[in-house]
Amino acid sequence: MPVISFSQKDMLRGKVVTPAWYRLKIDSVGEAPSADKNSTNYPVEATVIRNADNGSDEFAGVPIDWNFNSKAIGFAKGYLESLGVPVEAQKRYELATSVGLEIEAFVENDTWQGRTVNRVNHKYRPVAENRGVESVSQ
Repeated sequence: MPVISFSQKDMLRGKVVTPAWYRLKIDSVGEAPSADKNSTNYPVEATVIRNADNGSDEFAGVPIDWNFNSKAIGFAKGYLESLGVPVEAQKRYELATSVGLEIEAFVENDTWQGRTVNRVNHKYRPVAENRGVESVSQ
């Protein structure tokens, strides 16, 4: 008989937050082929630290996930700029260097497969203490 256990993060996964600006810590940035194998997804996993406007920690620890896709990579521009990176055409950027940094993102609610979920719709604000993400030249 299978035995399972849950981390605190597991317990909070799926918890729907009130739409607002949140301070998030970037936990990971991945890379994987899309379902149709015609593009690449760059999934971002982050954790809520607090409400960025009023300081409430009601949703602290809630995992928030979103995705960039290679066919619409322009949506990553605001993400990088909010981390202090001046984005230029024809330069390459290593998204994984954002792991461990904090960002402010507007988290809204959406419906997916009949349930309410948290959604980051690519609205970001800078956080003063970020050191920036390093670029990699071509």
